[in-house]
Amino acid sequence: MLHYLQIENFVIVEQLKLQFNNGLTIISGETGAGKSIVIDALSLVLGGRADSNLVRQGSETAQVNAVFSLPFAAQQWLEQQNLSHGDECFVRRVVNHNGRSRAYINDQAVSIQTARKLGEYLVDIHGQHAHQSLLKSEMQRQLVDGLIDDKNILEQVKNSYQDWHKLKTELKHLGGEDRDAKITLLRYQVQEFENFEVTTEALEKLETEFRRLVNAQKLLENSQDALTLLDNDEAGGLNKAFNLLEEMQNADSQLINIAAFLENAIIQTQEAIGELRTYIHNLDLDAERLEDVQQQINQLQDLARKHRVRYADLPAYVEQLNKQLNELENYEQAIVNLEAKIAKSLEIYKEISHILHQQRVKTADILSEQITTEMQHLGMPGGKLTINVRTEEQTLPSPNGSDKIEFLVSTNPGNPVKPLQQVASGGELSRISLAIQVITAESSGIPILVFDEVDVGIGGGVAEIVGQLLNKLGQQRQVLCITHLAQVASQGHHHLQVSKHVLEETTYANIKTLDYQQRIEEIARMLGGVEITSQTLAHAEEMLEHASQ
Repeated sequence: MLHYLQIENFVIVEQLKLQFNNGLTIISGETGAGKSIVIDALSLVLGGRADSNLVRQGSETAQVNAVFSLPFAAQQWLEQQNLSHGDECFVRRVVNHNGRSRAYINDQAVSIQTARKLGEYLVDIHGQHAHQSLLKSEMQRQLVDGLIDDKNILEQVKNSYQDWHKLKTELKHLGGEDRDAKITLLRYQVQEFENFEVTTEALEKLETEFRRLVNAQKLLENSQDALTLLDNDEAGGLNKAFNLLEEMQNADSQLINIAAFLENAIIQTQEAIGELRTYIHNLDLDAERLEDVQQQINQLQDLARKHRVRYADLPAYVEQLNKQLNELENYEQAIVNLEAKIAKSLEIYKEISHILHQQRVKTADILSEQITTEMQHLGMPGGKLTINVRTEEQTLPSPNGSDKIEFLVSTNPGNPVKPLQQVASGGELSRISLAIQVITAESSGIPILVFDEVDVGIGGGVAEIVGQLLNKLGQQRQVLCITHLAQVASQGHHHLQVSKHVLEETTYANIKTLDYQQRIEEIARMLGGVEITSQTLAHAEEMLEHASQ
């Protein structure tokens, strides 16, 4: 959960420190007061987009600091990134007046992408225009896929598609109208390497021989000096030391092991001297061979530059050239082989896609029932939502499978279900979207949920039910909700009020935590009216008392 948020020189906030608690926290204020500042700051610190407009006028930098306690998945991920700091996390974002920004996790500088990835484990933000995206078929598919039991199947379908697509691309580029020209070019390129053995082992052997030849004189000199030292030592110290200790072994048995060590050293020294003499005898100082090896390496390096590959990658490159030439020269057979692979790949894709289809159908049935149930509470009695999952066999494979997913709705009893965009009004769509967001949020596992004016277009008793839904959600997660509805605000466990004032032609925003009496006054203001009467205050207090029961 979010424990603490500190904001400095951010938009119209000069200095702000906020403590947060579990449950549903309401954020309210007059229109234009800047209610979204808290959400914008939270989004920024977790990798949101930064620009110079976020820096308060006259300031060099804006800064947001946040402290979170972490779910297990986030802890594991931070450990993998070597950013762990126990079960709490300190996140900071600094934006310069030129729009450039820096991010920090537990006082370590990180990329914006890393901060954004952490945010995916911590916060799920539902914006006030989320209902509009619900009309898009891609969003409808994502909602269903986000709730299926086996998320691995989605990755399997994607990988299967990529295998199929890769083979189709190979087939497309195999041959073609310029096949003869390709063969001519490839034959020429292959011939350039015919005078060389271009394998990893051969190149390593060539490099080794070159190093030995270029250092041959130094190798000879050092080896001869080493032999001289060993010959002197053999004739001197080791043998004398061994004889002295061997003579006294009977006097003290502790010398037996030491003498044995010396005897082994003498034997190994003699063997080393023999090997070294053989090495010196066989050492080749062939200058012509050195020149030949040097020339081979230079020619191969020139070819590597010509073909724009690294010298070390030449073996793989030459192998690929030969493979391409062989495929083109044996074009007909290559096509047969590729088509067989494509058919097998497509068969595998269809099998995995069918498993995904079954999971989608199961998930869609459950989600349809849950959304339909919530619609009854949200001012659409008798309304119904059905999620249709249909496999389109004739379509080409895609990374997301072969299903077309469509949300169908009837907002009035007795009417047939039709596509969402054809039936639902703006207000109805907003309520359906809210129901979906609440349902999906309950199953997402993300600890912090943010709702930014998702109650647009509703009011009255429906607004109270929306508030109750958010209150219920706040008993399981930490929920932040920006709202302009008193019915929703009264359901909060905590309440923040945003206000702004102008001092010496400079605008300042302020956010304060309301106590019980202040909450009554704020909810009374939200109920409406230029003048807040005692009756309005009484109504506001009644709403708070009713919500707490």
